[in-house]
Amino acid sequence: MPRFLLAVAVVLAAVAPALAQQPAASKSSPTLDYDYFKVRVQPIFTTKRAGNARCVSCHDSGTPMRLQKLAPGNATWSEEDSRKNFELVKTRVVAGQPEISKLLRHPLAESAGGDPHHDGGKHWTSKDDPEWQMLAAWVKGATLASSSAARGKVRIIQTNSAGDNVHIIDPATNKVVGTITGIEVGHGAAAAPDGSHIYVSNESDSTLDVVDGKTLRVTSSIPLSGHPNNISINREGTRVYVAIREQAGLVDVIDTVALKKAKSIPIKGAVHNTYVTPDGRYVVAGSIAGKTATAIDVKTEEIAWVMDFDLGVRPMAFEANPDGSTKRMFVQLSELNGFAVVDWATHKETQRIDLPKLAAGKKPVLEGGNASHGMAVTADGKKLVVDSRLNSAVYIYSLPDLKLLGAVDVGRSPDWVTLTPDSKSAYVANAGSNDVSVVDLVAIKEVTRIPVGQVPKRNITALLP
Repeated sequence: MPRFLLAVAVVLAAVAPALAQQPAASKSSPTLDYDYFKVRVQPIFTTKRAGNARCVSCHDSGTPMRLQKLAPGNATWSEEDSRKNFELVKTRVVAGQPEISKLLRHPLAESAGGDPHHDGGKHWTSKDDPEWQMLAAWVKGATLASSSAARGKVRIIQTNSAGDNVHIIDPATNKVVGTITGIEVGHGAAAAPDGSHIYVSNESDSTLDVVDGKTLRVTSSIPLSGHPNNISINREGTRVYVAIREQAGLVDVIDTVALKKAKSIPIKGAVHNTYVTPDGRYVVAGSIAGKTATAIDVKTEEIAWVMDFDLGVRPMAFEANPDGSTKRMFVQLSELNGFAVVDWATHKETQRIDLPKLAAGKKPVLEGGNASHGMAVTADGKKLVVDSRLNSAVYIYSLPDLKLLGAVDVGRSPDWVTLTPDSKSAYVANAGSNDVSVVDLVAIKEVTRIPVGQVPKRNITALLP
């Protein structure tokens, strides 16, 4: 054979495996979207599923589909490495045809149409698996804009502080419709505005765990500065503010795009809770040990002002002016079965309200937590809902006059409350009875109790896919 033909043969032999990865896409095939890949597809590679190794555990070395190595301490890839992963993974799919794409066939059970064998195991038992569906959508040309167009469903996200799971409740049926597993001693929760991700502070590992809003699987864990407490999220969903409950106190600011800590803001005393104000302009950090409420400017991520109290600062709630700016801050304080009222503009306490005394014959709950813990303002701005652990009751006040409208006995030791967007229902986490009370805020009565996990505390309302 002539020498130049031999050289051509050698080159063809070398590139043949790559060319044979997938059949060629047609000219009318959809474009594979990079942003969708980075936000929706790439986290699948770092997700831990029960009984399976993570994809990245094998695919960052020793396999033909070799992803870039994650940098130490990083929960996801850099922009440069994400681009490289995108170019690699594109060779494992046929645009527009998920059923014949290796990326979707290899980890799929053979009974569902998958390949006979995959050295990485079978991760999906059917094509109905949400992860398979996300990959299929990408192969068919989905973009972030198209995938986020549909409005999500209202869900109550309930963490269980002495368990290893988080329960998802459908307020339309008052049933648990989903469970996030593998988060031991979950504390606070927050959700992206589009419902694509749920964030949970993990006390056991001192991480912020990132959960896919559709699959309810933990896709990555972000190391924190120390032991976390409650969390909040900005309006855009690009920053999560984590209360670090260690001396000296910190608020860890987490970049949800890069999936890493952007900075830590020192606070006087260990931080108990963080909140974003109704207008989205400030993050407020409360400290029990420091007896302070610290307002942080969202734009500069610097402290704007600090307010001192005579008692430790516990949960807070905020009332808005007609233009959306913050009007008043309601603050629960250590050992107070009630709350303080603060004028936001002047940063001064204007009054302190005691919750009603226990009814005759009713015994107080003395163990665990603060006397009054958990409060929220309805979306229409007309009511303030306040928990009393001491009384195992919820109290409803009218706004702006703060007149008591009524009281509702709930489960044992109510520890937190979240409200539905229509301002009609409250979901009260009962830490002492392992259930959630559903309170009708119009009729002012308990509708039902929903069994959940061990010692439920923080909960939020979110829109999920």
